[in-house]
Amino acid sequence: MPLRVSTIAFLNPAPLLYNFEHEPAATRLREHYDVHYTLPAICASELHSGTSDLGLIPIAALTSSLVVVPGCTIASRDEVRSILLLVKNPSGLTTPEALQRVRTVAADTASRSSVAYTQILFQHFHHTHPEFLNLPADPTAMLAAADAALLIGDPALLAREHRAAIDAAVGAPLLWLDLAHLWHQLTGLPWVAAVWALRPESLDPAGLSPQQLIADLTASRDAGMAHTEQLVQEWTPRLPISPQTIRTYLRHNIHYTLDPECLRAIELFRSLAAGIGLLPPLTLQTLEAFA
Repeated sequence: MPLRVSTIAFLNPAPLLYNFEHEPAATRLREHYDVHYTLPAICASELHSGTSDLGLIPIAALTSSLVVVPGCTIASRDEVRSILLLVKNPSGLTTPEALQRVRTVAADTASRSSVAYTQILFQHFHHTHPEFLNLPADPTAMLAAADAALLIGDPALLAREHRAAIDAAVGAPLLWLDLAHLWHQLTGLPWVAAVWALRPESLDPAGLSPQQLIADLTASRDAGMAHTEQLVQEWTPRLPISPQTIRTYLRHNIHYTLDPECLRAIELFRSLAAGIGLLPPLTLQTLEAFA
C-alpha cells in the first residue's frame, strides 16, 4: 500500500520532488509513494484527517500526532523573495513606524505559517493587533481594502516582477518587505516555511522503514539541487518570471536542508505563536526517534 503523499504545487518545493518527477528514480519510487499536489493548507488538512500519510506542510500545522522527517525543509537564511508584505506608507515613515500604523492586513491564506509569522511580527515584536482579511492574491485589490497585503509563494514572485505597475496602480508609496528577512533581523535565525511531516503509523503498511523514507527524501533533494538548471528550464514556461529569477530563487533564496538552526527556528516560532495564543504549545518530534 503506497504512502499517500500530499505536496505543494509551487516552484519552491521543486528540488525536493526531483526524483519523484524524473527518471530513473520515479518508477522505483512509485512502488512506495503515491504523490499528489495541492496548496500548503490543504496538505496539512489531508494529513490531519488521515487522507494522506506524508505531507510537505506549514510548520504552523505541526501537531503532536505528527513527526518531522529529518533532512529536508523549505526555508531561507535571509531574504526569501516569495513571502512579501506590502505596506502603504504615504508619509514616508521608517519600516518600524509604518508597521506600527497598520490596522488591517489583506492576507493570501495559502500558507498558514506565513500568516502566523505576520501575526507574530505585529503582536509580539510591534505590540499591535491588526485585523486580517482573507482576500485572493491580487496586490492591487488587497491594498484597496487594507493597509497592508501579504503575498505568498508564486504570487509574491510575480508581484516582484511587476513592482512598477503595482506601485502605480496603488497610487501611494509602498514598503516592499521580505518577511523572511524581517524574521532573520529580529531573531538571528532562518525563516522556515514547511517540512515533511509524517503519520508514523503509516510506514509499516507502505513497507517503508524510517531510514528508507529519510534516505529517499534526502536523495530526491540532493538530486534536485544538483539539477537546478534543468528545473529552471522546466519552470520558465510555467511562470511569467525570468529564468534568472527562478535560478537565483532556487539556488540562493531557498534553503533546503533541515539543519539545527532551522530546528531552533521552528521551536522559537511555535513558542512565540503559543505565547500570543495563535497556536498550541508543541514539543517537536522527529522521525529519528522512531528509527
